[in-house]
Amino acid sequence: MVKTIYVGNLVYSATRESVQELFSQFGEVFSVKLINDRESGRPKGFGFVEMEDDAALKAIEALDNKDFEGRTLRVNEARPKA
Repeated sequence: MVKTIYVGNLVYSATRESVQELFSQFGEVFSVKLINDRESGRPKGFGFVEMEDDAALKAIEALDNKDFEGRTLRVNEARPKA
């Protein structure tokens, strides 16, 4: 099954490719979605990655609170919008 991972505190210069490369160490990445501000179009510093359950759990465990391009990532299972 596919799990969605929340990735926060990304550097604003992060690209879909750089995030995909980071997470692909743990398994196949199905999608990477980086969130931009609707009005300015600037990156908001977070996004979502979709991976298989097992790979997602490994990635969350390995990457939460780790440095990526100078910032400490916040990585956890995405929760549905309230």
